Amino acid sequence: MIMGITANRTTSTVFVTIFFVIVSFVMLFPLYYLFIASFKSSSELFRTVIDLRIIPSLMSLDNYEFLFTGKDGVYLSWYKNSLLIAALYTLGSLFLSSLVGYALGAYRFVGRNLLFVLVLLVMMVPLEILMLPLYKLTVQLGIINTYAGVMLPVLVAPMAIFFFRQDVTGLSKDFMDAGRIDGCTEFGVFFRIMAPLMTPAFGAMGILLAMQNWNSLVWPLIVLRTNSMFTLPIGLSSLLTPYGNNYDMLISGSVLATIPIIILFLLNQRAFISGLSSGGVKG
Repeated sequence: MIMGITANRTTSTVFVTIFFVIVSFVMLFPLYYLFIASFKSSSELFRTVIDLRIIPSLMSLDNYEFLFTGKDGVYLSWYKNSLLIAALYTLGSLFLSSLVGYALGAYRFVGRNLLFVLVLLVMMVPLEILMLPLYKLTVQLGIINTYAGVMLPVLVAPMAIFFFRQDVTGLSKDFMDAGRIDGCTEFGVFFRIMAPLMTPAFGAMGILLAMQNWNSLVWPLIVLRTNSMFTLPIGLSSLLTPYGNNYDMLISGSVLATIPIIILFLLNQRAFISGLSSGGVKG
């Protein structure tokens, strides 16, 4: 009987493993094709359409060389803008959103549930509906075509507030009481005691916020005006025009655009997985 159960579990594990390996290959296929296509010329891309073979004679580094030498090196400006905006936005959003989520999850005060409901309601509203009032606010603040214009109106993320609030509710409040007994202020309790316990949540939400901002197109497109201020999604999309498409720069630029997010995930994957799979330390 026991041997039969063990055999069934082994068989299930094998099938599940095979299934996820197949899913992984399907999801990695576009990245593989994008990487191979980035070494080919536009004429070769249109001639072979989808060709997954690696043929050294048809591949070169000309596309990547053109990224840094063609168009007055504007690709580097797009890359720098995206890196700065993503880094500043992620750090600022993590700081502010964690404070709000911590307050909603750790303290009891009048109107707490109402505020949490409002956060949930904002999560349900698409960004497209909020764009007009956000744009008016941006104009009134005089931050059009600036980094601040891209970040400030969306700096406090409702999704992050909800995530941190749920994480804090799973933490033991005994840690807070112990900190107060030792003489910590409320900010000291958060920064010195609770924030370290929320590290998995910071890791998971940091990757999600960075990826969301890195791929953001619509809002930066509304705020930014000059070519030198464009982020990567805007800059790469500008290569597709009714008058001609620069696929050489588009494909190779897209490959390089995936590197920061991949590095961020590899450096933070343990915290990311832990943050999504657990609600914190139970008391």
